Amino acid sequence: AQVVPMEDMNLHFTGDFHAITSAHSLLSAMIDNHIYWGNEAQIDQRRVTWRRVVDMNDRSLRQITSSLGGVANGFPREDGFDITVASEVMAILCLARDLKDLERRLGDMIVAYRRDKTPVFCRDIKAAGAMTVLLKDAMQPNLVQTLENNPAFVHGGPFANIAHGCNSVIATTTALKLADYVVTEAGFGADLGAEKFMNIKCRKAGIAPDAVVIVATVRAMKMNGGVAKADLGAENVEAVKAGCPNLGRHIANVKSFGVPVIVGINHFAGDSEAEVQAVKDYVAEQGSEAVLCKHWAEGGAGIEEMARKVADLADSGAAQFKALYPDEMPLFEKIEAIAKGIYHADGVDADGKIKAQLKEWEAQGYGTLPICVAKTQYSFTTDPTRRGAPTGHRLPVREVRLSAGAGFVVAICGEIMTMPGLPRVPASESIRLNDEGLIEGLF
Repeated sequence: AQVVPMEDMNLHFTGDFHAITSAHSLLSAMIDNHIYWGNEAQIDQRRVTWRRVVDMNDRSLRQITSSLGGVANGFPREDGFDITVASEVMAILCLARDLKDLERRLGDMIVAYRRDKTPVFCRDIKAAGAMTVLLKDAMQPNLVQTLENNPAFVHGGPFANIAHGCNSVIATTTALKLADYVVTEAGFGADLGAEKFMNIKCRKAGIAPDAVVIVATVRAMKMNGGVAKADLGAENVEAVKAGCPNLGRHIANVKSFGVPVIVGINHFAGDSEAEVQAVKDYVAEQGSEAVLCKHWAEGGAGIEEMARKVADLADSGAAQFKALYPDEMPLFEKIEAIAKGIYHADGVDADGKIKAQLKEWEAQGYGTLPICVAKTQYSFTTDPTRRGAPTGHRLPVREVRLSAGAGFVVAICGEIMTMPGLPRVPASESIRLNDEGLIEGLF
């Protein structure tokens, strides 16, 4: 199910990300412009919560001071950037049902607070209308096709480690009207993408899954079993077995939502039969089935068995979907429910300031919102080096942010950054146009 053209999709595609960045930046400019021209909304410049965004991993922009250079440039204040995929505008685009809903949600975003700590909304700055205009085309789902001419929507991109990790509601609901079976991705592990799909997207869109496919690899099992990345190519059945409890936890977590699970083993050429069988045997012990999938090499023919089993599972009526927590549960208890129920942590660590902030939002009427946890995707814990299915850990909450327009509260945990940085050797060093004008090094 490889969608094409890959180069275009991984670069500018239809310009949706640019539109989101532009709409977000328009609001940033209008906030500072509002303050410059008399500050009618009485914004406390120390309490501007709206951060800027750019679609680039640039750690130097995480914390900045803006409006330097004298009176003509405005009032200096602390500021900062997130990456575009973490923008609340991105989340709203993916959760809005139509343009009217989009404009309403944009207007509901809290951008700052006054000295009396009452919120200032985007609608107070009169930015929602122009932002909607910038986003009117980006709201349309992008129709692409696979190499075998199957239709697919690619729409939105909120990363699951720092945002809610699901494609747009409008793409999913449109697909449900057009096809007998709709497959939608919620990536970065079932502890992030799937949890947020269930607790945020399904709750907001009024939809429920009939079945869940957990994608696993033999290599991932070996890594969770303690094998270094450089050694993953060598056969190591015992390491596969040692790493399988990580998969087992994902299976149990998804089943806790009342949805049946099937595991797809994404085949690599170096996987041995014994390693694949070890995964199949383990999954069978968990009361589910694992199917070897060779679509990367063989296309649709390599995954036909899996497709038929998924369709049968979806048609079985076995799903009894239920969210992890009720709307009425207090915000901090919702964070605890995710920490204990999904991450298997002993509890949550948050200082009094964070708990007081959550209580304040509850008093303002936001207590029924779901939680969006920002956390590393490499571990059930906030330590990316802890593999497997660890227990005896706690979830440290560093910061909480209210996304009133999107309709959730973000809990930022551990060392995760909403503005990533480039690695020591960024992929961009190897990307170029060859003599034929074709892109090299992008994959």
